[in-house]
Amino acid sequence: MTRLTRVYVALISVAGCALAAGLVATANVNATYTTRAFVVLAGLAVLGELFPIRVPFRHEAQEITLSTAFVLGILVTFGLPAAIGVQIVGSILSDAHLRKVWWKALFNVGQYALAWTAAGLVVVLVNGGPYGLQQSFTLVELGLVVLAGMAFFVVNSTLVAIPIAQVTGVPLLTYVRRDFGFQASTALVLTSLSPIVIVLANYQPGLVPLLLLPIAAVHKSTRISLDKDFQARHDSLTGLPNRFAFREWIEQTIEAQSPERLAVLIIDLDSFKEVNDTLGHQMGDRLLCRVADRLAEQFGDASVARLGGDEFAIAVILQAGEECSALGTRVGEALSAPISLEGLLLPATGSVGAASYPDDGENVDTLLQRADVAMYLAKEQRTTFEMYTIERDRHTTRRLSLLGELHHAIESSELVFFYQPVADIATRRIVSTEALVRWEHPKLGLIPPDEFVPLAEPTGLIEPLTAYALEHALRQCRTWLDQGHEIGVAVNVSVRNLYEASFASKVGRHLALARAPAELLTLEITEGTVMADPIRAASVLDELHTMGVRIAIDDFGTGYSSLVHLKRLPVDYIKIDRSFVMNMENDDDSAIVRSTIDLAHNLGLKVVAEGVESAHHWEMLSALGCDYGQGYFIARPAPPELLDLSLRTRRSLHVSQSAEVRAISS
Repeated sequence: MTRLTRVYVALISVAGCALAAGLVATANVNATYTTRAFVVLAGLAVLGELFPIRVPFRHEAQEITLSTAFVLGILVTFGLPAAIGVQIVGSILSDAHLRKVWWKALFNVGQYALAWTAAGLVVVLVNGGPYGLQQSFTLVELGLVVLAGMAFFVVNSTLVAIPIAQVTGVPLLTYVRRDFGFQASTALVLTSLSPIVIVLANYQPGLVPLLLLPIAAVHKSTRISLDKDFQARHDSLTGLPNRFAFREWIEQTIEAQSPERLAVLIIDLDSFKEVNDTLGHQMGDRLLCRVADRLAEQFGDASVARLGGDEFAIAVILQAGEECSALGTRVGEALSAPISLEGLLLPATGSVGAASYPDDGENVDTLLQRADVAMYLAKEQRTTFEMYTIERDRHTTRRLSLLGELHHAIESSELVFFYQPVADIATRRIVSTEALVRWEHPKLGLIPPDEFVPLAEPTGLIEPLTAYALEHALRQCRTWLDQGHEIGVAVNVSVRNLYEASFASKVGRHLALARAPAELLTLEITEGTVMADPIRAASVLDELHTMGVRIAIDDFGTGYSSLVHLKRLPVDYIKIDRSFVMNMENDDDSAIVRSTIDLAHNLGLKVVAEGVESAHHWEMLSALGCDYGQGYFIARPAPPELLDLSLRTRRSLHVSQSAEVRAISS
């Protein structure tokens, strides 16, 4: 609550309570306050305050307080002091029953007193004072009741709306306009009920229970309706809103409030599957409930939902100067501490992706889709939080179109291979090459691998793509052998390849068909691929290594493995990521390269340095004892027919000749 809101609440509370105290103190208490009519109306007013009818509106529970009809009846027949006195009693009893904090109860008393005073002024101005008890109502009298009721409705709704609008950051007129139809129709119904209850209370009190029966029936039916609506819109396990309710919250917020900025966050728990598989679904369900409690506690004023499985979502209206990254930090803080269940400390950390309205999307579908993209990026990068950017989105219309065409491209041989040499730093000879795939698209031209290879990974196309790469790379290796060049080839493989039980036998068939020696084939695997499931990967890698195939760990240093872990696997080479090599002028990066080379050699592994861009890099790597180098300084990736010329004419590569090699292969 802001300081301005606190001041407003205090002013309304003090002014209203002082006014109520003054009116009640000066009231002329007489015998009319002991009549059946007053007792019945006062009793019904208190009951109406204690038991409001809750109805669904905008997929939320709104309360209709029936006390308004009865207090209005007291106002027009017994006067303002009596009406305020009964309303205060009912309000205090209701707030005490609900255990509201004292300042909220005081504010309710104050705003009721001011609103009923406004209604009382209407009665005085139009009629000069309250009516006596009436057996029937003329149209003029009925009009007065309606005017008084509308005055109460307008003042009461405005007094309540002001602090809510301040706290939520929604403009006052926008907030009032959003609920105006519901509030106005409710006020009209309650106002119209007043003449009926006045007549019944005074002349036919025995019929009052009959009036309560339909009210009780409405109360029960709305409760059933609310229960069904709640079940349809909430997750049965955690009690949080479900995907349907979350979507509608965003839609209504954008439509009704027109926020300047709205953040949508999607959270996927990192270790939920392991908890479920190891400890059972019951323990997994308990973990989800605890996570839901933490998120709801952290984002009490926001919409928190469970979308399904271990996926949660949060939507927050951003205040001026507030950034999505701050929300990501709050999620991280909420889930940072392990959750204790039955003596076990279970991890609750998650990967968080965010998208914002209107920058990343102007409708709920786009926002959810892009927040989901950012969340999967956070998982891939092993970061806690990622913000959506279109540059890193693999699910644009262009990429979706490429995915649809990729299968045809493989079948029609639209994929071509460039080869980048790897040189022995000690002998300055080209010893192998890396096969780098390109898509020669008939309309879009040459497409780099980072645009289409990631599309193949989750769709199953990675298997035919890898087979295609092995076939062409080994065929080229055979061609070089026939030309007298014993030059190896390296092919990148994915985690799906390593999890395929028959992968090693498939590699063997490709080697046999190409008549290529197994020792001239190197399979390059990223750190994350190996360490995602090292036991499962080791089985396939052992089989490949037994065949004579070389194994290299690509982009070393960017993942989370260690050389000790890799020593347990049949690895021959590690390739230091180009980001470290290119920045060796920096002391920290130079130390990383030096330490990696020393540790690798101690473990019997060879080292390939990627990103060798200058003679200075070459010299530094030579001084550090690095085994092999790869980069633009040696040669750019080139089609085999251009690269063949350098291999035929220069079996030995000299640094002084590298400019000529680059010119030939560029």
